Amino acid sequence: MIHLSVAIGRFVEALFYAILRVAGVVTGIVLLIAVTGLILFLTARWLIARGGRKTPRA
Repeated sequence: MIHLSVAIGRFVEALFYAILRVAGVVTGIVLLIAVTGLILFLTARWLIARGGRKTPRA
């Protein structure tokens, strides 16, 4: 009976760490996408502002 309890405990522990690993990977991907989007947004904003100043006035 003790061996079964240990096996169940190890299974639950492995399952818990697997869930945490998947959650960590998903969190990392979401943060990477957010940072990339922010960089692209700021770059586009900077290019639009810079392009607006360089247009010749009539």
